[in-house]
Amino acid sequence: MIAYLHGQLAEATPTHVIVDCHGVGYAVFIPLSSYDKLPPQGNDVKLLTYHHVVAQDGTQQLFGFVTLEEREMFLLLISISGIGPKLAINILSSTSISALRNAIASGDTATLSTLRGIGKKTAERLIVELKDKVGGGGTFVTKGRAATPEEQKLSDAILALVSLGYKQVDAHRIVLAVADKAGPKATVEELVRAALKSA
Repeated sequence: MIAYLHGQLAEATPTHVIVDCHGVGYAVFIPLSSYDKLPPQGNDVKLLTYHHVVAQDGTQQLFGFVTLEEREMFLLLISISGIGPKLAINILSSTSISALRNAIASGDTATLSTLRGIGKKTAERLIVELKDKVGGGGTFVTKGRAATPEEQKLSDAILALVSLGYKQVDAHRIVLAVADKAGPKATVEELVRAALKSA
């Protein structure tokens, strides 16, 4: 699994980029929110990625994000039946993450139904399955800057718990509690294990 790419931004469009990593060019699909945060072409760039393999034919696709917040929301979206990676990218390109979180948390099907590729039934499914996961759970990433190593570690631990079925607000609370006890030297794995034991 490719977790991130760090290389030279060889090409950038609103829908995809090519990152040159030591002479190998990786084509990566991105949302508009990430496109707006990219450095000028030719500069170094780091993208957090999701490596998708299409089961039917084995085709591989990379989806990239400038911030942890974007990738976290992307992973929540594709956890919903009927929402694949490309539709999730379209959703992230159609609205801000804060607006998407608010619409889901408030049960606003009308707003969600206006997003590209989302109908009323999918909007209702988003609310039912994600309402408890997006409400109140903060991210450790501040817009316009990269996360510190400590922030990234906490976010990764929270993301791990969410992927295991925890509500985001609960994962946020538990990870902060165990991180306070474990200290700054604790790894993501140690934080997740401690969180699972304390839950």
